[in-house]
Amino acid sequence: MTPRDLSEADYDWVLALSARHEVETGKLDRAKLSAMHRAAYWAAVIGERGGYLLTFDQDGAYDSPNFLWFKARYPRFAYVDRIVVDPALRQSGFGRAFYEALFARARGDGHAIVTCEVNFDPPNPVSDAFHERLGFQEVGQAALANGKRVRYLARSL
Repeated sequence: MTPRDLSEADYDWVLALSARHEVETGKLDRAKLSAMHRAAYWAAVIGERGGYLLTFDQDGAYDSPNFLWFKARYPRFAYVDRIVVDPALRQSGFGRAFYEALFARARGDGHAIVTCEVNFDPPNPVSDAFHERLGFQEVGQAALANGKRVRYLARSL
């Protein structure tokens, strides 16, 4: 399955899927999704409502503390802010398909790394294992104002 660009027609189901995963990804409403979509490096969906991906690069107009952490340390990068796959479709290869498409796009645009963060408090062992299999390595940690603790990950392209 190949990811395709997110469109406004996808917003309702993306928001519904996002609401089921707020602990891992944070709250998302229509206004925020629309703003993120406009500022994104790449926003994509996969399958018939199977999942979504929101990414930014170093030029993105985005104020997430996690994104800003990478922006302060790397002159050029692609950052994965959100990747959510419907739990009923996990093990379908959708997550890997998102990342492989992002790696190819980022490499083609001259990026040398792809970055992201994963919660370790509260823990997210499924995401930890997934990112490790894709070759991500820890490059830092942070305690966020919302009480979460995250690990910052990067993968060279």
